[in-house]
Amino acid sequence: MALTTKFRACPLCESICGLEFQYDDGRLTGIRGDAADPFSHGHLCPKGNAILDLESDPDRVRRPLRRRGEKFEEISWEEAFAFAGERLAAIQKAHGADAVAVYLGNPTAHHFGHIAYVPAFLRLLRSRNTFSASSVDQWPHQFVAWLMFGHQFLLPIPDVDRTDYFLMLGANPVASNGSLMTAPGIARRLEALAQRGGRLVVVDPRRTETARVAAEHVFIRPGTDALFLIGLLQALPEFGPARLERYGAQMQGWSEALTALASFDPGLISARTGVSPETIHRIAGELYRASRACVYGRVGLSTQSFGSVCQWLIQLLNIYTGNLDAEGGALPNEAALPLTGPGTPAGHYGKWQSRVRGLPEFAGELPVAVLAEEILTPGPGQVRALVTVAGNPVLSTPAGHVLEGAIASLEFRLAIDIYVNETTRLADLILPPASSLTQDHYDLIFNAFAVRRVARLNVPLAEREPEERGDWEIFNGLAAAFAQAAEKPFTPLPPPRKMLALGLARGASGVTVEDLLAAPHGLDLGPLHPSLLARLQTESRAIECAPPVLLADLARLARETAAPDEVGTLRLIGRRHVRSNNSWMHNSPRLVKGAPRHQLLMHAGDLSARGLAEGESVRVVSRVGAITVPVKASDEMMPGVVCLPHGYGHVRPGVRLAQAGQLAGESYNDLSDPLALDGPTGNAALSGLAVRVEKVPTE
Repeated sequence: MALTTKFRACPLCESICGLEFQYDDGRLTGIRGDAADPFSHGHLCPKGNAILDLESDPDRVRRPLRRRGEKFEEISWEEAFAFAGERLAAIQKAHGADAVAVYLGNPTAHHFGHIAYVPAFLRLLRSRNTFSASSVDQWPHQFVAWLMFGHQFLLPIPDVDRTDYFLMLGANPVASNGSLMTAPGIARRLEALAQRGGRLVVVDPRRTETARVAAEHVFIRPGTDALFLIGLLQALPEFGPARLERYGAQMQGWSEALTALASFDPGLISARTGVSPETIHRIAGELYRASRACVYGRVGLSTQSFGSVCQWLIQLLNIYTGNLDAEGGALPNEAALPLTGPGTPAGHYGKWQSRVRGLPEFAGELPVAVLAEEILTPGPGQVRALVTVAGNPVLSTPAGHVLEGAIASLEFRLAIDIYVNETTRLADLILPPASSLTQDHYDLIFNAFAVRRVARLNVPLAEREPEERGDWEIFNGLAAAFAQAAEKPFTPLPPPRKMLALGLARGASGVTVEDLLAAPHGLDLGPLHPSLLARLQTESRAIECAPPVLLADLARLARETAAPDEVGTLRLIGRRHVRSNNSWMHNSPRLVKGAPRHQLLMHAGDLSARGLAEGESVRVVSRVGAITVPVKASDEMMPGVVCLPHGYGHVRPGVRLAQAGQLAGESYNDLSDPLALDGPTGNAALSGLAVRVEKVPTE
């Protein structure tokens, strides 16, 4: 018996925790937190151990699958690449480049072999119909960073380890492990904040896992966070002037921004948010008086109809208090492999629009909320083929039941995925990447969003089988086959370690691949430090405090604020669980065991008012759909708000997920509305959706 221990970071969420993998005669038998990792310090959440299930899952696809009628059959990689290349090239030749659409799912960002190699394939396709999970998640963050700082990835990160006052809105990092804030062991970090005399204040329509450990939780009506943030900005002058000294001449439009906010009535702000004027005033004072403070808002803010305005207002608050680009406040990570600076995709906006609705692109992508209509609406430019990469848009994008039918109508469907899920079951061809544990990996995105400057090269822990292909080999092979069929030039990209070396050479850290290889537990390069002002990429080389597109959206906010909700309307929000990872980890027995987690949470008073009882099935109705789910009374919920998790709905025919198929629950996105969007970006407004909850009609 040969027992060995190897080390690697977890690839399943943004925390990138270091893990210790235990092998017995080459067989993976156990996983523990890596106590020697200088960033995660041995932290391990349930998802880390679920890698054992992922590696041994009998439902995992391990060979290319081609559809033959209603069934799939295994084919060779050579046949698979040739088939995909020929079909994509033929469709583009007949109908134009935009006839092929691409959807990039969330796991794309977690694999170097995806994120570093997909762009070359997209450049070959030259389709304007590119979509990703970003537009059901974080586009407002990136958009505001581009508008204010000149680069979509110049994102201020909460300096949680040094802050004294942390105001958090629409985020639940104790369950999500952090998001656009890579902070492994976040519960310990928040506990340390309290122990050093700091204060965490959580503003959320639900008393979440994070709210329970906070010094204070404030209920707020979904979709009204922009008003609350405006209320804070209106109250701050009572405590003192804006602390703008550190920004000097590198700021434009400050007075214009504050003037635009002055017209909002404080009384109406309180009435609409459900937050008392006294609470708003007190929190503003606490924020101003704190020696080091940070305001942070995540998914609950981004996925609402004023997501971009919210992210803009957050940066104005951090500026007013002098905490933007300041230790203990919000400041960007200067990563060893830079995401910003020369040669990186800064972003652009409105260079083209979607064909049907005319929504603008951002950073080369269109909002995924328009994908179904681009497939279903006839005419020049109609989408006729779809490539999905590690994504399940049928469960994760607005009106998934409509998109499901649209995908079924396509001429060709290609999926790069390891599962036959609710989307890939419709594919004509599935190309499965080999285990991530058999490939080099570097966390390009999450090292750049981390609360410390860290770097780690994850080397293969096991050999791939000869018939398996790594992510990067699949994209090189797919691009080469398409280029040959379309008679275009293409030079395959070098292996990941060479790509990583080229990327590191662009940075200022001096870290090399050899340094990373010599540090199997990763490198700690130190705390974040102020660098935003030196790295601004706006044309003015100043912080743009009053972007016209955001000023214009304030008029829409004012109109909607003046329009009251219909009587009986409830607002639907989502929720995360530490044992869940969107839809794709529901096939892990380790994660799905235990009490059911798919119920609709509802305040007892709202149940009683509708003649409903806990435990019964109820009908949830939105503008675009209806689902039936069991309801659970919860004192976590603000009255008037109901809560449902994302990622369920695995009962569709043809899905090959045996464990997930045993789960009850229906898809949140059979309710979400493709017309409910963040105004400037088109990011899906999944949170704060207007719904009715009623008894299930009897036959």
